[in-house]
Amino acid sequence: MREDWKNHLIDAGAEFEEDDLLHYGNPERERRMAINGEVICDLSHRGLLEVRGDDATDFLQGQFGNDIRAVDGQHSQLSSYSSPKGRAYAVFRVLRTRDGYLLEMPADRIEPVAKRLQMFVLRANVIIEQAGDSRIHFGCSGPDAEKELQSALGVCPAEVEEVVEKNGVTVVRVPGVHPRFELFGEIDAMRKAWDGLNVHAAPVGPRDWALLDILAGVPTVVEETSEKFVPQMLNLHALGAVSFEKGCYPGQEVVARMHYLGKLKRRMFRLAIHTQTPPQPGSPVFQAGGNPDQSDGEIVAAELHPDGLYSALAVLQVAAAKGELRWDAPDGAKAEVVELPYAVPEGA
Repeated sequence: MREDWKNHLIDAGAEFEEDDLLHYGNPERERRMAINGEVICDLSHRGLLEVRGDDATDFLQGQFGNDIRAVDGQHSQLSSYSSPKGRAYAVFRVLRTRDGYLLEMPADRIEPVAKRLQMFVLRANVIIEQAGDSRIHFGCSGPDAEKELQSALGVCPAEVEEVVEKNGVTVVRVPGVHPRFELFGEIDAMRKAWDGLNVHAAPVGPRDWALLDILAGVPTVVEETSEKFVPQMLNLHALGAVSFEKGCYPGQEVVARMHYLGKLKRRMFRLAIHTQTPPQPGSPVFQAGGNPDQSDGEIVAAELHPDGLYSALAVLQVAAAKGELRWDAPDGAKAEVVELPYAVPEGA
């Protein structure tokens, strides 16, 4: 994190452990605010990767699972990068820049994604570099977030994945249980935007933003879950994050075969888990009383909810999700399926 931006957050009450922002002094209150009120959240814990150059569009079109030609100055998209076996290395948001694209994803995915992309550049006119130090990135969410953005910036995207720009700040609307936005820009413009929104929105820590992702049913792939799931298992087709019409890319045969020939046997569900122990990404989910040597699913992400339970996303066997579930062991903590905020097609 940039030192000047870190100091700005400290002035706003942020508490750090080295460079990791934890919270703003009252994590329980902040968690409740994230669910019910207007909040702003620094997103420096999520990495930014810039891909630019004359050949950037064609290059990325041959690598990612969504149709990057649909990304322009007014539209972002959710996409993924998969192995030849069709398993996702990463899930990320793509935005257009003046001469290329910005990819926003968990920080631990930046280096492996950049390294793998670099392997295929060959003679293409493409530059790949980290952009976390050149841009500030924070989120805004809440029932009145649209009004607050209009007041602070004078603009507000109307639809999910719509992008607007004003006075050096780029704003993209992202899925959420309340209107939710991510803002990008250089530090002077972003300081002003943060201070304007901070009048009526409470700053919260990164775990609260991760909780909002879970409640919105938006998956995250991290090191522990990299290459474990085909995009459809993460509901990316339901989120408009997979194109079945575009040309070849790594893993396309697997993704297309599942779409045209198969019925999903595993997909992502939202769970409420009755535990005091934080479920970790990749940890197992079982049918109650099932085989301890054969799990029925895996946690994608989990965060503590204000109700005292852990809200989680998990990829489960569809048949198993119809019965009683346990986390971590067949006789472990109870895990209840909670309805997602979007429909998931039965097919893939």
